[in-house]
Amino acid sequence: MVLAKSDREFRHPGVTTIDYKTLDMDRVLTAFLARLWHYGKSSVILRTSDLSIDAYADTITEHPELFSEFDPGASRRWLETHLLDLVNRGKVAQAVAGLRPLHGFTYRLRNARRSRSYGADEQLYAMLRADQGPGTGVLQYLREFFFTGLDAVTGKAKSDGQVDVDTQALINLTTAVKDSITDRASSDMPVFHPPLYAEASTLLAEDTLRLLYHKELIPRSVLVEYLKILFAFHLAMYHLRCAKVLPALVAGEPAPRTAGFFLDVAAASGTPAAALAERSAAGWYGRFPDFIRATFVVRKLDDFAHSLVKRKKISRPTDGVFRVPELLAFLGKHFAHEREQFAGARISRILDSIPPGEDDPTEQIREFGLDDFTTYVEMITTYRVRFHLGYLRECVDSLLLKNRPGAMITQPKQGQRRFILDSRLLEVLLQIALLGSDGHGGFSTVSLRVDEFLDVLRERYGLYIDRLPDGDGFGEATIADQTALRSNTRAFIDRLREIGFYSDLSDAYVTQTITPRYVVGATSEPGQQ
Repeated sequence: MVLAKSDREFRHPGVTTIDYKTLDMDRVLTAFLARLWHYGKSSVILRTSDLSIDAYADTITEHPELFSEFDPGASRRWLETHLLDLVNRGKVAQAVAGLRPLHGFTYRLRNARRSRSYGADEQLYAMLRADQGPGTGVLQYLREFFFTGLDAVTGKAKSDGQVDVDTQALINLTTAVKDSITDRASSDMPVFHPPLYAEASTLLAEDTLRLLYHKELIPRSVLVEYLKILFAFHLAMYHLRCAKVLPALVAGEPAPRTAGFFLDVAAASGTPAAALAERSAAGWYGRFPDFIRATFVVRKLDDFAHSLVKRKKISRPTDGVFRVPELLAFLGKHFAHEREQFAGARISRILDSIPPGEDDPTEQIREFGLDDFTTYVEMITTYRVRFHLGYLRECVDSLLLKNRPGAMITQPKQGQRRFILDSRLLEVLLQIALLGSDGHGGFSTVSLRVDEFLDVLRERYGLYIDRLPDGDGFGEATIADQTALRSNTRAFIDRLREIGFYSDLSDAYVTQTITPRYVVGATSEPGQQ
């Protein structure tokens, strides 16, 4: 059986713009910087050849007015170890993807075919753009941060820009080659869809804004790493939650409002806490087949809607794009007859593609007596689910930074996935949580008790450490579970102590205080956030 392209088409931008592949956040952020500069549009770079390490080093040598007293040999090593994003680093096949995204115009010096974002930059921009809550304007703040030291209109370097050495080197590199590179915005502005649940945008925007409040205190390279971890975390959580939300919407049910992820803080295999974290990960990843089916429903409803437009049964939306809620309305009784005709024609085409004498892999599905649209979706899902499942797992793994700094998931070679809380991710969430409203539209530093911070993780992100989630594969905690939870809480306090945020005054929760590393505004006492 051979499916036509229109049957295989899967993604819908109302669910996500990401093409499910393994993602690298350096490359996602690099492409995102182009959208920041071009106000949502992607960038078209006209260049005759790929850039190598030698090409960057030669640029430094050829422009002594921008790089005074730079030693050529040392410059090349510095580029390779500090400033360049490399594919297959340290191997024979090592090649340049681009510059590390420490400054805005680094996107102009990337090798596009090795620096692919697979649509994650557009998804990130859409989520930040959709926010209308406390983080409104965050895209402008990000633009000012990444393009610091440059004139906002002309893009030329400003003499009064206060930046670090690495950033100044990147500014000078892009200045040196600006006459040999043509950078223009793509011709069409994308249609940005809101996320399937609005909280995804609001939370991402507010968290980003809180991190940017530290820009005068945290070294730029560290803050960029924090932003990459935060963006990856929010993109991952969005897609995990979509795996729960979209099947419910397709079934005509309200979107689930809660989500719970149990994290193994010690990150040690074979412990009771690790077993709980494996159970949590298995539950969330186990939703992917239903999510794939629901995505096919949305995509095929989009095909159906456009067929109705061609037949002048309905009007085309003003921007030509149907949103997910509009598409789900086509599952109603009013469109039942046309929907069955559409699906019946698709089913006939699939059956005609089966060569004579070959087994029909869809026969059992058609014997269930389902309506034609449901039958059609089940046929293509059955045929394609394994293909999409592998790529979806890899994509979410990469967004959860599996086995990397900032990870929320790990998987040993011979073991199961389990949710964890890596120290780098914990640092990022701490920097965000230790800022409270200053009462004047901004933020100031606060101190938190350990139990207060655990509440923040649970209520803000659905991350569970000292108790089990309410649902999402868990019921009431057993005595053995309670023992595992106490051990996990002790590991959490140890982790706070290791990264320098914890004041160990007493075993009592009320005096277990998390202290800020950086002070923004006036500092309040625990409990006064």
